[in-house]
Amino acid sequence: MTVLRRIAPQLVTLAALVALVTLFFPDFLRIEVVDGRFVGPVMDIAKRGAQVGLLTVGMTLVVATRGIDLSVGTVMAISGAVAAWAITHDVSLAGTLALALTAGAAAGLWNGCLVALVGIQPIVATLILMTSGRGIAQLITEGRILTFSNEGLAFLGSGDLLGIPVPALIWFAAALAIALLMRRTALGLLVEAVGVNRSASALAGVNAAVLLVAVYVASGLCAGLAGIVSAADIRGADANNAGLWLELDAILAVVIGGNSLLGGRFSIAASLIGALIIQTIDTGILLAGFPSEYNLVIKAALVLVILVLQSPNLAHQWRTVGRAARRRREGVPLSAKAQGQ
Repeated sequence: MTVLRRIAPQLVTLAALVALVTLFFPDFLRIEVVDGRFVGPVMDIAKRGAQVGLLTVGMTLVVATRGIDLSVGTVMAISGAVAAWAITHDVSLAGTLALALTAGAAAGLWNGCLVALVGIQPIVATLILMTSGRGIAQLITEGRILTFSNEGLAFLGSGDLLGIPVPALIWFAAALAIALLMRRTALGLLVEAVGVNRSASALAGVNAAVLLVAVYVASGLCAGLAGIVSAADIRGADANNAGLWLELDAILAVVIGGNSLLGGRFSIAASLIGALIIQTIDTGILLAGFPSEYNLVIKAALVLVILVLQSPNLAHQWRTVGRAARRRREGVPLSAKAQGQ
């Protein structure tokens, strides 16, 4: 019940957005079975939202520690390049996945060490990898789009299981696994403690440095998995465009999910709904037929409206107005403060 109350605003926002898109595109919620696969705009959102969804899971953990990871899009490009390079050099599928995920974890380890051990601010530490990482990816791909034809790897980006797109299953499974790990163990509480006050948590016996490094490694792994899905989807690695600016969508999804950038309490479920909201906006704009040059402006306007409606200050004002109206109906005299409000 507590979880439902926590994500209720995000669910209401998603439902309102779906209703708005349906007005422009009546078949938005229609799902059909074609050649044993579920197809329709909703399934497209679940599939196309996999990359942002995976990045959002890792970003939520980082933000909970009062950090930020601007390098996740670049890590996607690096991991995708490693996966494409490995599979074209006759490395087994298992070996390819291991190398790509290791590359993501190594990138996260680099960020975590800079933040936790060296003491560089997270936005600066991750900006270093964000600017240099695409060069690394281009070195791996030799400056070209590195294509492959391996069906096993391609299955992770464009295949389906029981009619459901595999990318959707991957990001839902990853989110569920990390959410259970955070909430069924003490890790979630420790992450929140570090985000609220790192010094106090260290005095309480929490090894904040190790925890911070682990959080950035987790973010790197999520980005690495997103890079594999991205490369598998197009059957190639595009170092220039893979994950480009997706870190901004991931941060936005975390914020829309009601998580504070100041750290502390977090909800992976709410962040994932935020990711679905972002992808629904993108898909809805395309289906509504708006000119492409207006897409970013419309998206920015819708996101602004959503954030304003979810604002704690606005919610407080609505509660104050509601209490005042209820007292009037009940004939209870208003205090001077309430009357002033």
